[in-house]
Amino acid sequence: MKLRKKIVKAGEVELEEKVVAVNRVTKVVKGGRNFTFSTIVVVGNGEGVVGFGLGKAREVQTAIQKGVDDAKKNLIKVPVLRETIPHQVDGKFDGGHIMLKPASPGTGVIAGGAVRAVLESAGIHNVLAKSKGSSNPHNVVRATFNGLMKLRDPLTIAAQRNIPLEKVFDN
Repeated sequence: MKLRKKIVKAGEVELEEKVVAVNRVTKVVKGGRNFTFSTIVVVGNGEGVVGFGLGKAREVQTAIQKGVDDAKKNLIKVPVLRETIPHQVDGKFDGGHIMLKPASPGTGVIAGGAVRAVLESAGIHNVLAKSKGSSNPHNVVRATFNGLMKLRDPLTIAAQRNIPLEKVFDN
């Protein structure tokens, strides 16, 4: 199944950033050790627009800023229905597997660190999530985005099936 990104321009929305992970990388050279930092950053407006980016630099702050800039280039629009997702979905990336399930109001975000950051940035407040497989933050974030890109809103489904919106919910 080919996924089409619902691309959003960064200048159109006010974005909030969250750092998911910071990793210190050491390279041993003749003169000693060189330290660099790699970060994963998630940005979102809390109303269905979310993106993630990777940044690498010799200082943490610079790496975070590079991650934010990268995240603003990879924004997607996620359908949010009554502060939850429209339907259950599974996302996969390499060894990371994520299961996202809609939840009733008041449930909250039942998810681990990397998944929680992505869902809260997207403005999803009631959802159940289960991460299976890899716990590597890179794979978990990418698997979560894979799942979010598979989501379809009821209006799109009604248009594709050529039926009225009320019939989508009759099943």
